[in-house]
Amino acid sequence: MSLTLRPYQPSDAAVITSWLKSEYLMRQWCADRYEHYPVTPEDMNRYYERYIDGQRSRALTMVDGSDIVGYITLRIPAKDPAEQRLGFVIVDDSKRGCGLGKALVSMAVKYAFETLGASKMSLGVFENNSSAIHCYEAAGFHRVSRPETESYKCLGETWNCIEMEQHKDL
Repeated sequence: MSLTLRPYQPSDAAVITSWLKSEYLMRQWCADRYEHYPVTPEDMNRYYERYIDGQRSRALTMVDGSDIVGYITLRIPAKDPAEQRLGFVIVDDSKRGCGLGKALVSMAVKYAFETLGASKMSLGVFENNSSAIHCYEAAGFHRVSRPETESYKCLGETWNCIEMEQHKDL
């Protein structure tokens, strides 16, 4: 494999949205950020145009040669530009279990630390997404407690988030 990260391109949306095979998986990926399932390429590109500015927020596509195999976003969640928050992490569902998720997260963390100057990475993951939790732990994230648990209404249920962080080694 020859994995690289590059800026998201609108033409990537058709491939990425094809990986969302059910509303359950889509909600684990984006919570309530998209109103309806299925998410279309047009929906994804509208979201990108509205929320990804290339400065405080970035969208990155992971490619293996010319094949799109992953997608992730980075954003500054607070006034402190030293923190970058991962979101919308997804890999090609036909290649799950091959280490692509860990590679994607690790590459994004490296980019944030080395290129964007971050000293802290954070993310929220639903407690019902054990494969993602395992992936983030394998990529060096650890669970942290928050004063309030972030939760979302998804598919008629309340889904709670686990907060995870990673700090740059000094």
